Amino acid sequence: MTATEANPVVAARALTQATRAVVDAAVKQGAITTKNGATIDDHQVLTERLAYLATQIRAAEDLVAYAERMTAAGDGGADLQCRLALAYAAEVAHATRSQMEAGWDDFNITDADLAPLQDGEARAAIRRGLSEEAIRAIGRQMIETGGVNNCELEDEAAALTRSLARDFAKGVVAPVAQEIHRQNLLVPDSLLKAFSDQGFFGSSIPEQYGGTGMGDLPMIIITEELSAVSLAAAGSLSTRPEILTKALLAGGTDEQREYWLPRIAAGEELVAIAVTEPNVGSDVAGLQTKAEPAEHNGVRGWRINGAKAWSTFSGRATILALLARTDPDPASGSRGLSLFIVPKPAYDGHAWRYEQPEGGVISGTANPTPGYRGMHSFTLAIDNLFVPHTNLVGGNTGINKGFYLQMGGFAAGRLQTGGRATGVAQAALEKACQYVVQRSQFGLPLAEYQLTQYKIGLMAVHIAAARQATYASARTFDTRAVEPSMAKLLSCDIAGEVTREAQLLHGGWGYSEEDPISRYVVDALVLPIFEGVKPTLELKVIGRAIFGG
Repeated sequence: MTATEANPVVAARALTQATRAVVDAAVKQGAITTKNGATIDDHQVLTERLAYLATQIRAAEDLVAYAERMTAAGDGGADLQCRLALAYAAEVAHATRSQMEAGWDDFNITDADLAPLQDGEARAAIRRGLSEEAIRAIGRQMIETGGVNNCELEDEAAALTRSLARDFAKGVVAPVAQEIHRQNLLVPDSLLKAFSDQGFFGSSIPEQYGGTGMGDLPMIIITEELSAVSLAAAGSLSTRPEILTKALLAGGTDEQREYWLPRIAAGEELVAIAVTEPNVGSDVAGLQTKAEPAEHNGVRGWRINGAKAWSTFSGRATILALLARTDPDPASGSRGLSLFIVPKPAYDGHAWRYEQPEGGVISGTANPTPGYRGMHSFTLAIDNLFVPHTNLVGGNTGINKGFYLQMGGFAAGRLQTGGRATGVAQAALEKACQYVVQRSQFGLPLAEYQLTQYKIGLMAVHIAAARQATYASARTFDTRAVEPSMAKLLSCDIAGEVTREAQLLHGGWGYSEEDPISRYVVDALVLPIFEGVKPTLELKVIGRAIFGG
């Protein structure tokens, strides 16, 4: 018996190396085909396929590396992590080989390029990792433990944070989560205060600005645990503050950072983002909302006119991070946008209107949604709104730099969405594990059926990959890197798949609004849309990055 046959993590590492070689060869050809990304729009399907394969192999590598570290540390959960790693590595290897075979002429690879996945050892490892019994064994273990996530975090602060966030989620959020969803209520002030008292708003804000300075990994841990109880009413509360925080840290003036960050960290200012427009979605460079130089009572500023859409939480928020065109030439594209901090009163309900003392008006109307309830997402009408120049992020040096500051903030939002998606998927896994033990059909508990075990095993494999991809990105977070987008892309798809599979295991009860599983399904639907819709991430972000454009 070879080492690869004896040790699942050794087999998993060999498979990821083989798959990486094949994916890299295909990406190299893709770069030639697209002229280093310049002609992606002429090869969109090819780009989408390669972007996804590149994302999957990176996640497989992250999961295998984690399993190797657990094995080296002698962690008690290492055996499970090694089996999860082999299963996912085998799935990615199989998907890569199948796609290459099916799209041979499109990928333009050779037999030599595909050879690493064609030899006998690779084939045997794929079969071993994807064997029915291997997946069902993982499923049985999940059912026995209730599917609870207790993986080693390798970071004492992160471990303490997970315990704190999990207790908060179960004790404070869980009792109100289902009612907020079913009644389409706004997150109550009592929950916001409790959230703030825990320091969650300031988890990644440096201590010098009043935050806890725990860093990006603890922030992701908090997000994941809270999202497992309620995506909108808890897990997403820090997303918008996080986006503005990263923009301020990257390009705000000293005065802006010293004024706004402590208030955001303390929960004194609640943040909403106003970027998307009714006729402009992911193509941020095409924004039409205009900001023109103005003066009011001797104060230098800007008058803003236009409309925004899908501005989540902007009713209750006290400041909007608003992106507007400061260069009147439409041809300036992304180079003509600036980022503004717009103060406003807090409003409850599904509609609001603010008339400024300076004469401007901004109003919002909530868009009804099937899920992601608790914050409300608004369409905004902006008429002659006055914003002082001191609220233009970066001041004079920030003029026409808003796109780059906001995109850096969105990278943080994408990373956090990886945590949000993992949390929703984890909630569905745990709920499914509980239900299949309690429910019997044809004389047996659902948990004893092979297909149930297999389905739950696959859920656990996919969630493990999403989690480690997100954690790895958080540990090395860089707003310019592609990894946060990859973590977001993969985790959101997995959340959708896992929640639907969990719902099916519930049968008819899974379709009832009385059961939280139906909430997880409709909440998961939004995840591939916000912070960069899936095709945009694949083509404009990941595709460009892997082709070197």
